[in-house]
Formats: sequence, structure tokens, C-alpha cells
Amino acid sequence: MKAVKIVLGIVTALIVMFLLTGLIVTDVKYTAEVEINKPIEKVFEDFQNDELRKKWLPEVKSIDPIEEKEGIIGSTYKMVVTNQGQEIEMKEKIIDYIPNKKMTFQFDSDQMIKVDDYNFIANGNSTKVVQHCSVNSKSFLMGCLLPYFKGSLKDLSLSYMNKFKEAVEKN
Repeated sequence: MKAVKIVLGIVTALIVMFLLTGLIVTDVKYTAEVEINKPIEKVFEDFQNDELRKKWLPEVKSIDPIEEKEGIIGSTYKMVVTNQGQEIEMKEKIIDYIPNKKMTFQFDSDQMIKVDDYNFIANGNSTKVVQHCSVNSKSFLMGCLLPYFKGSLKDLSLSYMNKFKEAVEKN
């Protein structure tokens, strides 16, 4: 009986800690970066190339314009991605755009809001691309889970960045 109480106490403590995570951690932030052996103008141009995007973001099934604004900032798109065989629809909005310097996207799905801020830094004949990410959950349960997946999210971003590097350097 004493062992059952101990096990129940440990399980209860773990559940409480898990639920407290959702209250304490409101967003997850991480950074990924890559150095590309091409000039900044070429890297920035390729970053916006829809055909090349299919090579480094293979999960993206479609990107359809909802509203395209003249200055690019504020343009919105309907994006469909495949994740483990399931299609997920989200809204992509460009919230910042400085040619050859910066492009920031906000992705809004049923579960979360993610902001990807890409900064392009010239380094001689190569370009450093730094991606700052912030993920906020729309549900309490997802908020409890997100901090435990920060490493996986960062690894996925780094994987995409490396695929982008390969695609640009081959192009």
C-alpha cells in the first residue's frame, strides 16, 4: 500500500509539473543559422523563389495568395503543408520585408502562431542567414507540450536551412 501511495504521489507531481509548464512558459524561442557560399543578392532572390522553395520545404503542398500588397508587408497567403500524412492549413502573413536584409513571416494555424524572422548578413562573397523563431500555442495543452519539443523544432529549422543552402549553392 505504501508503494502505491509513493507511485501515485510521483505521478501526481509529474502531472502538476507538466500542467505548470503551460502556465509558466508562454512561448518557445530558438535560433538557427547557416552560411551560404553565394552573394547576398542571390541568396535573397532564391529565398523568394517559389520553385526553389519546393526543394528545401518539401512538406509545403501549396501557397495561394489571399491578398498581395504592393510593398509586400501585409501580404497574406493560404499555405497547406503535409505533416505525417495529414494536411494542415495555415495562414502566412509577411510582417516585415527589407530587400537583401530581412523577411519575417507569421504562420497562424489552428494550434499555434509561429513567427520566423530571417536576417541576411553579407560576409564577403557569402551570406549568413539567421532565423529567429518564436512559437506561441493557442491551446493550454499544446502550451504544456511546446517547451519539450524546442530541440526538435530547432533541429527541423536547421534541417530546412541546410536544405536551402544546398539548393542555393546548386542553383
